[in-house]
Amino acid sequence: MLRSNNEFKIVVVGGGTGLSVLLKGLKQYTDQLTAIVTVSDDGGSSGRLKTELGVLPPGDIRNCLVALAETETLMDKVFQHRFKQGQGISGHNLGNLLMVAMTEITGDFVSAIKEVSKVLAVRGQVIPATLESVNLGAEMIDGTVIIGETAIRQYRKSIARLFLIPEKCLPIQASLDAIMAADAIVIGPGSLYTSIIPNLLVEGVSDAMMRSPAVKIYVSNIMTEQGETDNFNAFDHIKTILQYAQQPIIDYAILNTGTIDELRLQRYHQEQAIPVDTSCQQIQAMGIKTVTEDMVAQDDLAWHDTRKLAQAILRIVQQENSAGPASG
Repeated sequence: MLRSNNEFKIVVVGGGTGLSVLLKGLKQYTDQLTAIVTVSDDGGSSGRLKTELGVLPPGDIRNCLVALAETETLMDKVFQHRFKQGQGISGHNLGNLLMVAMTEITGDFVSAIKEVSKVLAVRGQVIPATLESVNLGAEMIDGTVIIGETAIRQYRKSIARLFLIPEKCLPIQASLDAIMAADAIVIGPGSLYTSIIPNLLVEGVSDAMMRSPAVKIYVSNIMTEQGETDNFNAFDHIKTILQYAQQPIIDYAILNTGTIDELRLQRYHQEQAIPVDTSCQQIQAMGIKTVTEDMVAQDDLAWHDTRKLAQAILRIVQQENSAGPASG
């Protein structure tokens, strides 16, 4: 018998805007969601708090909590409010400050997330990839070593190798438990090197994903990203993920075939970004199944449509569930 969508346990792995877009769609269908979120951000308000107070950067965590909030309420707007003036406070996000304050009150970051989740009536749970203070490092193709997510993004050379500092970072047990209990694990969408791969570099995460009976789904980005994935097609994204995971952790790839209007393309041309080619044959040759659909939102930016993406993921999960264990 087919299970209802709300019975499916779905784990999403990533960070940044892409993860928030995905969660907004999935929460309409199930509340058994777990977001495992990268904590290597060192820019903006999060970066300042990390540097000045030694806390984990709360920005991506905050965005996921708001994305999973039950309704669009005044509290959601409060958590996303950014101060525009005031010495020392200008540029800070109120939600980030509240996360830091709650961490001090409760004694730890995970407890702070749980308390904020109650305030926002969050559908699901949000877990940082690690509780260790971690920085992102990259050896570029020209041999230069760059430390810090923001600096890596700004350095206009290709990345040869990505690593964490310290390299041995332990995950939270709750994230491993969620991965093992999941019906589906979704990787992306999001910045390849600064939102997705850092999670896979945390010790034990890739192994748990491989051992999990869940169906593993990769959501390809719609556009390339300057300084990270210049001229990458979807196959290049997947090949890079598997290289760092060192495990075959992708069963399906969701690829966008929708067109992007000229007005939006012009905006991305300024960033030297182009639509990501689906490269279906190369991906299928790896033994990965492909789902090709128009995923583009009717928005000013070339983002995924939250509903279309969620429905595509749930169709895969339903299909795998109806096929049963014998499907392999």
